[in-house]
Amino acid sequence: MQTVLFEDESMIRDYQAIMKTWFPTGKQRIIPTYGKHEGVKLVGCLDYATGSVYVEEHERYDAKVFLEFLQNVLRRYPRGNIIMILDNAKIHHAKLLKEFLEENRERLTLLFLPPYSPNLNKIEGLWKWLKDSVINNVFFHTVDEIRCVVRKFVAWVNTVPMQVIDRLCA
Repeated sequence: MQTVLFEDESMIRDYQAIMKTWFPTGKQRIIPTYGKHEGVKLVGCLDYATGSVYVEEHERYDAKVFLEFLQNVLRRYPRGNIIMILDNAKIHHAKLLKEFLEENRERLTLLFLPPYSPNLNKIEGLWKWLKDSVINNVFFHTVDEIRCVVRKFVAWVNTVPMQVIDRLCA
């Protein structure tokens, strides 16, 4: 059995842009911000065959976080080979990963996309879908409110795998 996963990170900031919205001429909608410049950092993967989405929230992005994410992915997929398609972020090439990748080379293969090609990474569409659906054009009072809507969105997406496949993988 072989599993193909698309992996990426995304930052959901506490200040959101207005995206494609209607308002009367001269009455642009104003979305306030509480000015903390915080956010929710996400690391996730999309299963190309099943439409399943796995997302983790973290305080930072670094090689240690990515290593833990890879370990969790192997636990989620206890059998078979995994091909993970991802970009060339520095954390994906860190020395800290070398031993782990060598120990798991029979089960886990990282396939790096060409530089500057986010259009080839299917999970990028998930981040856009998330932001368009529940983040943009909304004022959140706290980062915890953002976390809550992100979790609800991910939970919902995992109830509609065929819609995920049609939207992101077709």
